[in-house]
Amino acid sequence: MKDLFEKKNKKKNPVKSEPLAVRMRPVNLKEFVGQTHILGPGRLLTRAIEADKITSLILYGPPGTGKTTLAHVISNVTKAHFVQLNATTSNVQELRKEIEAAKQRRELYDQKTILFIDELHRFNKAQQDVLMPDVEAGVVVLIGATTYNPFFSIVAPLISRSLVFELKALSADEILAVLNNALKDKERGLGALPVRIDKKALEFLAKLSDGDARRALNGLELAALTTPRSPDGNINITFQVAQECIQKKAVVYDKDEDGHYDTISAFIKSMRGSDPDAALYWLAKMLYAGEDPRFIARRIVICAAEDVGLADPQALVVANAALQISEFVGLPECRIPLAEATVYIACAPKSNSAYLGIEKALKDVEEGRTMEVPTHLKDASMDSERLGHGKGYKYAHEFKGHFVEQEYIPKKTTYYEPGDIGFEKSMKERIESLWKRK
Repeated sequence: MKDLFEKKNKKKNPVKSEPLAVRMRPVNLKEFVGQTHILGPGRLLTRAIEADKITSLILYGPPGTGKTTLAHVISNVTKAHFVQLNATTSNVQELRKEIEAAKQRRELYDQKTILFIDELHRFNKAQQDVLMPDVEAGVVVLIGATTYNPFFSIVAPLISRSLVFELKALSADEILAVLNNALKDKERGLGALPVRIDKKALEFLAKLSDGDARRALNGLELAALTTPRSPDGNINITFQVAQECIQKKAVVYDKDEDGHYDTISAFIKSMRGSDPDAALYWLAKMLYAGEDPRFIARRIVICAAEDVGLADPQALVVANAALQISEFVGLPECRIPLAEATVYIACAPKSNSAYLGIEKALKDVEEGRTMEVPTHLKDASMDSERLGHGKGYKYAHEFKGHFVEQEYIPKKTTYYEPGDIGFEKSMKERIESLWKRK
């Protein structure tokens, strides 16, 4: 009677108890969306999966990019016994138990075992070390999934015995494909429900999920299950409903159109104009809208070099640190060093002398006659006596003040014109004193 009751309920309710993101999990590589850089036609990982020749893997990337899904795809196509553990709830005792079972399986049935450990970085060093001998001996084929950089969170010996594949955040178009698949699928998705969703609402879910397919599917499912049916019986998901379901309001910002270019322009000009408050607002808008923090960091580096320049050389160091941290830790934490660099550059003294200098020099190289290197400056390591290369060169460190006047370019031209602000003021005084500039 219980089975009949369950079947009856399933027939009445097309929406199953499992979350949509779980139900829509691809069962084979053809259904897998994204990650073409590692799963495209002819790629190593694709060939290994199709040939059932998987070696130990570390799958690394942001949430919702397909790490666990890829492991399940492998479990569906492999002839090996597949075991799944989660490092947040597992322990050494369970690891040893599964490894011992894998040994018996290999000895009795000549069957290999794939051990998938989700959130592998949650295991401490000692727990990871337990895996080492049996991974190396081939008792188990390890597939580890982690959102942390494996070169910092996984012990080096385990890394050296595994192939590391980085999964990237899905593009808006890829998320859109995932959502459309869920809307059409009548067996696993929402295809059995009369869902009607505005195009703008669907695109909003795709963009605001930040490359996380799970988040996008959760938002779509919440909208479909909580929106009252209209008089015609349809479930109409509007743009407003989409905003409520993903708990994020829309901002006027399109990565491919004016919103993107106008906002980054305002951001740079605010830093250049020494307005930290305005710069922080435009930074917040870009981050909220889902802009890649690495793109923002690169613009900060350029602004530090072009607009702050030698008035405060430390600005470039701060900006470069923000760029490296953004690549290392990602959102949401990297918003803090990005804000720090933004404020530093906005408040720093400004000089574009280095920028103007290289532009002027490049113009001379492009339009003028190319000047030959003076003989005394040429490399003297080869044939110096016969050709005279390096003859007459004055080594600056042998002279008072580590400076001596000599010709460094055939036609002396002033490209660098230092300013009178910040650190550059002292540079200006020194260069004028050495070369008697006016």
